[in-house]
Amino acid sequence: MACEAIDELLNEPLVLPIGGRRYTVPAPSADAGIRVQALMRAAAVVANGGDVDAELLGNADEEALYRDLLGTAYDSMRADKVSFPALKAAAQTVIAWIMHDKQTAERVWAAGGDPNRLTPPNRAERRSGGANTTPHQGSSSGTSTRPAPPRAKRRAPRR
Repeated sequence: MACEAIDELLNEPLVLPIGGRRYTVPAPSADAGIRVQALMRAAAVVANGGDVDAELLGNADEEALYRDLLGTAYDSMRADKVSFPALKAAAQTVIAWIMHDKQTAERVWAAGGDPNRLTPPNRAERRSGGANTTPHQGSSSGTSTRPAPPRAKRRAPRR
C-alpha cells in the first residue's frame, strides 16, 4: 500500500487573533522545528542542573527565532506594532505546536501564551482520548495477595 501525501493535513496554519486582526501563521519549517526541539531539550538539561553546549544557546537569536516560528505573520505583526507580550504569546503558541500538536497550541494561545497557565482538558476531551489512555499498571511493589483458601463446607453432625 502506498502512502498518501499528507502536506495539506500537516501544513494547516494557525490563525491567531490579536487586536482585532487575524494573523495566519504557516506551519513551521523543518529547520525551525529541529532548532526549537534542540533548545527545549537544552532548557530541560539546564533546569535539571546539567551543562549545555554554550554554542547552541549562543546561536539562539530571539528575533531570528520569532521570525522563523511565525513566518510571514512576523512581519505583519511588527508592521502593525503588535505588543511584545502578544508577539511572545504567538511564538510560545507555535513552540507548543512544534513540541506537541495543534490542539495543545490552541490551548496555550487560550492561556495567553503561557504554558504554565494551561487548564487540564475538559471531561469530554479526557474521555475522547485527549488524556493518557494507557491502562494503569497494578502495584509495582513486587508483592501479591494470595487468594483465600476455599471455605470448608459445614458437615451436619452425626447421629
